[in-house]
Amino acid sequence: MNDVSFLEWLGIAVLASPTVLLAALSLPTLAGRPLSESATGRWTYATIVVGLLSALILVGSMLSTGVRVVPIELGDWVVIPQQHFHFHLKFIFDRLSVPFTILSFLLCGTVGAFTSRYLHREPGFVRFYICYALFTLGMVVSSLAGTIEVLFFGWELVGLSSALLVAYFHERTKPVENGLRVWSVYRIADASFLIAALTLHHLTGEGDFSGLMGAGSWPEGHASLPAQQALFVGLLLLIAAAGKSGLIPFSGWLPRAMEGPTPSSAIFYGALSVHLGTYLLLRVAPIIEASLVLASIVVVVGLASALLGTLAARVQPDIKNALAFASLTQVGIITAEIGLGLRYIALIHIIGHSCLRTLQLLRAPSLLHDYHTLENAIGSSISYRPTIWVRWIPLGARTSIYRLALERGYLDLLLDTWIVGPLRWMFKQFDRWERAWTDWLAGRSSRVSDRIEPHTEVVEELKF
Repeated sequence: MNDVSFLEWLGIAVLASPTVLLAALSLPTLAGRPLSESATGRWTYATIVVGLLSALILVGSMLSTGVRVVPIELGDWVVIPQQHFHFHLKFIFDRLSVPFTILSFLLCGTVGAFTSRYLHREPGFVRFYICYALFTLGMVVSSLAGTIEVLFFGWELVGLSSALLVAYFHERTKPVENGLRVWSVYRIADASFLIAALTLHHLTGEGDFSGLMGAGSWPEGHASLPAQQALFVGLLLLIAAAGKSGLIPFSGWLPRAMEGPTPSSAIFYGALSVHLGTYLLLRVAPIIEASLVLASIVVVVGLASALLGTLAARVQPDIKNALAFASLTQVGIITAEIGLGLRYIALIHIIGHSCLRTLQLLRAPSLLHDYHTLENAIGSSISYRPTIWVRWIPLGARTSIYRLALERGYLDLLLDTWIVGPLRWMFKQFDRWERAWTDWLAGRSSRVSDRIEPHTEVVEELKF
């Protein structure tokens, strides 16, 4: 067996481990015989360790043999000859995807071990782990995607599992509402991503990153698009990244996502999912470099998001929301670094910030107890010196800034007023016209669903 085939087998093991975990947890549940907590934990530990070790051996072999790129092609899943479209299932191991994949396995393993104790005897224990396995698979697929279609596939798995875990406590109203809010923002990001993918197919005839970024492996690639086309496609991808990573103007879903269990908050909105948008920008960084205007917009969006995160984090009433906006601050800085062309610095920043924020969010439930212990030890409350901004900025200006931060930049209000409101009005008008037309054709009320009484019974938690 030569070196290349050995590396390919390692790559297949990396991809197979989260797939096996998802199948091992979901298939028995579908058959009505969910696994026990101990069996769920053993499957989780075993598959994560296999995936992590395979990735580590792979990167060691690549460094020792001098191989910089290992592609794995599994053929075409969808072929439409008339439209010259093919969904090519391709994965690529390079200097961007391998570190992000190792980070995903490492942090997913840490959170998986923490959750086995944190959610012990919790109703829906296995349900959490099924969403967790779906998320792990989505992160690995997104990290290793060799085409924009494969990246979108993993992107969707991450978004679906995120929304489901935000609404994990579905017996309460607020988690469900917030889960739907997160899902709706993801839909906007996904629509922008799809339009960008179709545009790239139309302009270049393919979705393979090696073709889109020109010759050379990451980060040396250069986009094959002219500046005007790069600006249009790049703006669409920036909207997609902003929706996924909570950048301006979509930052309002971040505190709502904290409704989920602490382990999902740590792995999603402190570590991995919140960085998936910046990972997309890193993958298509040559497109950003092809347009100076686009690069400038990326920097401005990143810095504005970092400023909003800094202000909002200082006025949050609970630790999880404060950490969510602190994550936004760092993600904004990472975005600005990508716009400035600092690709390796942005990658290192992602890795360091993900590890730190995971630790902080996992310790969030015990933080208040630690503060009480510290205050009891010193015999008084912890005192803080006024910052330089408190001494220099007038009281009236500080009050205005405080209100702006407390309302999170009024972004939710602006989106609801100028985008959601008009769209709802338009769709209601369409529905009214459709009802009138179908009633006229039928000669009576044509909506059977209008005559069905709403369900008032409470659906109990499934016992798995």
